[in-house]
Amino acid sequence: MIEVRKVESKKELKDFIDFPHLLYSDDDNYVPELYLAQKDLLNKNKHPFFNHSTADFFLAYKEGTIAGRIAAIKNNNYIKYTGDQTGYFGFFDVVEDYNVAEKLLETTVDWVKGNDLQSIMGPTNYSTNETCGVLIEGFDTPPTVMMTYNKPYYVDFIEKYGFKSEMDLLSYKINTEDVPEKLMRLSGKVLERLNSKGINIRKVNLKNFKEEIDNIFEVYNAAWEKNWGFVPMTIEEFRHAAKDMKSIVDPDFLLVAEKSGKLVGFSLTVPDMNIPLKKLKKGRLLPLGIFKLLYYKSKIDRVRIVTLGVLEEYRRLGIDAYFYIKAFEEAKNKKMEFGEASWILENNPAMNKALININGKVYKKHRLYKKTV
Repeated sequence: MIEVRKVESKKELKDFIDFPHLLYSDDDNYVPELYLAQKDLLNKNKHPFFNHSTADFFLAYKEGTIAGRIAAIKNNNYIKYTGDQTGYFGFFDVVEDYNVAEKLLETTVDWVKGNDLQSIMGPTNYSTNETCGVLIEGFDTPPTVMMTYNKPYYVDFIEKYGFKSEMDLLSYKINTEDVPEKLMRLSGKVLERLNSKGINIRKVNLKNFKEEIDNIFEVYNAAWEKNWGFVPMTIEEFRHAAKDMKSIVDPDFLLVAEKSGKLVGFSLTVPDMNIPLKKLKKGRLLPLGIFKLLYYKSKIDRVRIVTLGVLEEYRRLGIDAYFYIKAFEEAKNKKMEFGEASWILENNPAMNKALININGKVYKKHRLYKKTV
């Protein structure tokens, strides 16, 4: 017997967070999410997403044992911005049993219908501003920080239920030794060219973090406004995300571009914290997790280019190229083995070409699916 129940209690929420640890207990590539971060993300009373939108969380039980989880999401800001009457499903994890997956997906479809929406897309964990996509290629290596990971059979279950491919998200791997030496030598010349046009590139001042973040916020929403699937973040959401990010940011990898004192672009690359997180049992920092985190942090040998954006009127000046070159220059200086640039929309030729030009190769793909309800 399969039963799906809405998460109501603290214990059920804990079970919701912890279910993947059981599911992936025999998977060497699985990385647990930090428990406190997940608890914060799912807190309807505190997380800024719930200031404007809504979601419910569900657990599936098979013969009384937890066998899956899912979230049904209505992002009002996405609907208002795009006019697309679409809900989301997210936080999807399930045992290898299609009947359980069917019940979970059916629950979200019914929920979306009940909220007067016309279609459902996913997996997205609130929006494309958070983790999203089901992994369809690249199961042989662990995910990098803030990228999703799942069992290969998820794709079959989602498609069997009737979802159709909506968009692929590409992850590029660039070995630091493979970045063309010619490009590395061009770094100084590109910077000189930008300076001659009044563009100044600098590191973010972490001592003035709040003001810097508020300025980056304006660029973030403006730079991505025409991208598929994008929904503007609120200032509260952006500050909330930045607060969590501050503890792992290396200022050598957080760059901004300015013109006459106005921010026109930024680039964020972070050390892959999934390397130390992989060592934490159930994502807990206590009692000994914090020491493991600190120890294995020194073992990080890769970075992820999380986001890079330039205001439309300042594109084609080479700002994005300089950001990429500088990220890999710094990664090489810090003895990093490789960098991942992710994720890139499959329909973004400029970004894909830029990464191919520095010998980037697609090594993972995630997919978003959609279904009319």
